Amino acid sequence: MRIFLAGATGVIGIRLLPLMLAEGHVVAGMTRTPGKVEELRAAGVTPILCDVFDDKSLVAVVKDFQPDLVVHQLTDLPDDLAQLPDFLPRNGRVRGEGTRNLLSAAREAKAPGFLAQSVSWFSDPVIEAHETGVISAGGTVLRYGQFYGPGTFYGNLPPAASRIHVDEAARRTMPFLAGPRGIFTITEDALPS
Repeated sequence: MRIFLAGATGVIGIRLLPLMLAEGHVVAGMTRTPGKVEELRAAGVTPILCDVFDDKSLVAVVKDFQPDLVVHQLTDLPDDLAQLPDFLPRNGRVRGEGTRNLLSAAREAKAPGFLAQSVSWFSDPVIEAHETGVISAGGTVLRYGQFYGPGTFYGNLPPAASRIHVDEAARRTMPFLAGPRGIFTITEDALPS
């Protein structure tokens, strides 16, 4: 399968790449950071330098790659949990405008599949619109628990509720690459997928 992974250098994206490659998928990894292009190339994927908010460029790169599946693992979150309140509007923009742009690019490229991350521990109008857009387009939404493990807000101590180790979240994402469609919860207390 040809997979266009938006958010390839994020906390879950970097874990998905080797799993996707091990299953024989051809992967394009998108980042907006020029310094991460070589990291993606070294990982064995086609690096794509593009910002999700540049809708014309996004459509062009997705159409050029011709994916079977677009995977949306984009967020805009800080490295330090204390800074999270300052980043919420930016992350909301990723879930709103960014999701709409990715869905449009997938539609223009005639990609038959679309998978997007969401969260299981709260909801608000932005998250609801994000999920509704993906489902309306025939896609799949994975509501992850709060990530813990290396590179996350909870590196040493897991959060109290609705959680999943980031490595396990990546592993449990893999069966959803080929379906089924709908909304699914990926947490420690949810049944394994």
